[in-house]
Amino acid sequence: MKLRSTSIAVATAVTLGLSLTACGGDSGSGDGDGNDKVTIGIKFDQPGLGLKTPDGKYEGFDVDVATYVAKELGYEEGDITWKEAPSAERENLIARGDVDFIAATYSINDERKQKVSFAGPYLLAHQDLLVRSGEKIGKVEDLNGKKLCSVTGSTSAQNVKKDFAPKAQLQTYGGYSECLSGLANGQLDALTTDDSILAGFAAQKQYQGKFELAGLSLSDENYGIGLKKGDTELQGKINDALKKMVDDGSWDKFVEANFGPANYKNEPAPEITEKG
Repeated sequence: MKLRSTSIAVATAVTLGLSLTACGGDSGSGDGDGNDKVTIGIKFDQPGLGLKTPDGKYEGFDVDVATYVAKELGYEEGDITWKEAPSAERENLIARGDVDFIAATYSINDERKQKVSFAGPYLLAHQDLLVRSGEKIGKVEDLNGKKLCSVTGSTSAQNVKKDFAPKAQLQTYGGYSECLSGLANGQLDALTTDDSILAGFAAQKQYQGKFELAGLSLSDENYGIGLKKGDTELQGKINDALKKMVDDGSWDKFVEANFGPANYKNEPAPEITEKG
């Protein structure tokens, strides 16, 4: 009987503990109420868009946009947990619930929409080339015979070779910093990826005045905010926040702050098309 009484007491304690846990604070993706937290995926290594600085701060256009959206959802800056979202992991992060949403140069396309939903878009970028200042490339075919750089696994440089300049000498590196070093010292002739990413690198203090964008629109890349597939409620709230961001002038301010030093000729804020 004593053993049975002890078992009942333990079971009661466990049940009570579970009940208290269920009533506690939630870190899910609902609107902030002062106690909740929100986890947002961004890039950590793209200046001008998503960058974790050596002192542990986060900055860039995507960070500014995500912070604005989070505030409109009811979260203060201190409620945000930033999580690194490498390109290859973005769908997995959303599927596992590791993040509430992602703003990380996340181009909207049909393949990705099979796995996640998007809000936005909030920026229209184009694939372009970065070259040394004064060494203009009038058309992409001029890359034939020249050394073209991009990062390993990127489709940008492959697209250039396949569609425009089959005789370009493609060189790939593990990161954009290596491409930039090669471009700066004359070992490479051009770097290719989205113009927004190129502008972010060119706007860094150590590179200002050294590089310029060719101004070639080789593709359309609509950046959206990725979220759990089918979450139309959160999608609608984020879309409302993005619209307000444009209407109140914050979008223009974020563009100028992050891309201005590179003389980035951005497209106007795109029309929101992603709806449930």
